[in-house]
Amino acid sequence: MTLSLSLSILPDTFAVCRLAPDAPIPSWVTNGDFVSITRTDDELSIVCRQSDVPNGIHCERDWRCLQVDGLLDFALTGILASLATPLAQAGISIFAISTFDTDYLLVKENNLEKAIAVLQNVGHRISNL
Repeated sequence: MTLSLSLSILPDTFAVCRLAPDAPIPSWVTNGDFVSITRTDDELSIVCRQSDVPNGIHCERDWRCLQVDGLLDFALTGILASLATPLAQAGISIFAISTFDTDYLLVKENNLEKAIAVLQNVGHRISNL
């Protein structure tokens, strides 16, 4: 079975930040509509609007985000693979985030147009182009 997903492009440019594992969650993180915060024993990883990140924060900038539209059932398989595999074959790296409801795929801004073309070529639909 081939998956055909509908995705939307979030309007902001994002940064993936790395802070110390015991760092408090900074106030500048929660300004945007899309934020992901993950804490492990090794790091505090934050994805947020790039424009909110102060100078001096260790981060990777210039990411754009594609959201899988709708609610995804936990029993579904192959969602990320249907997106990541063709992008990997095209040489496009990703940063994937999953939430309770859906999946998000970040690609570097300079690869966004190519990523859209690749995903459309394998049958996915991209809205708000």
